[in-house]
Amino acid sequence: MEIGVSTFVETTPDPQTGEVISHAQRLREVVEEIVLADQVGLDVFGVGEHHRKDFAASSPAMVLAAAAPQTKRIRLTSAVTVLSSADPVRVFQDFATLDAISNGRAEIMAGRGSFIESFPLFGYDLREYDELFEEKLELLLKIRASEKVTWSGKHRPAIENLGIYPRPVQDPLPVWIGSGGNTQSVIRAGLLGLPLVLAIIGGRPVQFAPLVELYKRAAIKGGHDPRTLRVASHSHGFIDWDTETAADKFFPSTQHVMNVLGRERGWGHYDRSSFDAARSFEGALYVGDPETVAAKIIHLRKQVGVTRFMLHVPVGTMPHEQVMQAIRLLGTEVAPRVREEVAKWEAEQ
Repeated sequence: MEIGVSTFVETTPDPQTGEVISHAQRLREVVEEIVLADQVGLDVFGVGEHHRKDFAASSPAMVLAAAAPQTKRIRLTSAVTVLSSADPVRVFQDFATLDAISNGRAEIMAGRGSFIESFPLFGYDLREYDELFEEKLELLLKIRASEKVTWSGKHRPAIENLGIYPRPVQDPLPVWIGSGGNTQSVIRAGLLGLPLVLAIIGGRPVQFAPLVELYKRAAIKGGHDPRTLRVASHSHGFIDWDTETAADKFFPSTQHVMNVLGRERGWGHYDRSSFDAARSFEGALYVGDPETVAAKIIHLRKQVGVTRFMLHVPVGTMPHEQVMQAIRLLGTEVAPRVREEVAKWEAEQ
């Protein structure tokens, strides 16, 4: 059972003061957070790609590369790379470079993207949203499989027996499929034999169990052994020594972000009652003291089949010291509890 952290490197207004942190400062803070995550024994750190004012990381590979020489063991992944609006050649080159700098710790989490600002920015048509992803994933996997590539498609100039460099330390370079729960994405990942990441940020996490079963059935159909495939979750949360203190610290920034996105996407108003319901034992928020959060992660492993858990923190702008404390507690208090209990449970299966 792997435990880690993901972030979108948000630069939203502070919900208390209205102050907006600079992109430069937040990027430097995230590097410190990655270094700390490595020091406290976490397994993976993910940085999401966005192209809007309230998110500072348009290039996850660059951010992760800044932390790579300062870390020793932690795996470094995008969360996600918006592959539909990217060039798979450059994506592969960037993460192969990261893999070299980190000596074999890079991963790509490829997704279609729940945010769409990159499509007009790079000149892509949203009407081709699905087609773009399928074609570009095909090319990315072809580059991963072979040093010399011959390929042609609709949305990118053809490649005729050209070498693509550098080659990564890992062979193959890990490529995960990120999904918000779309059945097509889940089936695609299974058929291709690629590990799957589910964004479990609402509803009841146990409702994702049928998707994991669908993924495994697709893997079998694709000729892959489902026992070798990994499933991860990306879930919002925050940890402090006291559960109510954790909730009180995490709510203001979460509410701000959820209501900003809600106005953009037509969601209902997000209030404290919504928040408190989501942090119940069966809810999708992993907020509380170490024992509470560990118990929910263990429940997720047993009921859904997740083998990697990524705590998304912060949601919105929170004081850097609070985020660092949450990461410290995740590594030193939560992760050991989860690993011990999961190891016992798996030995009994």
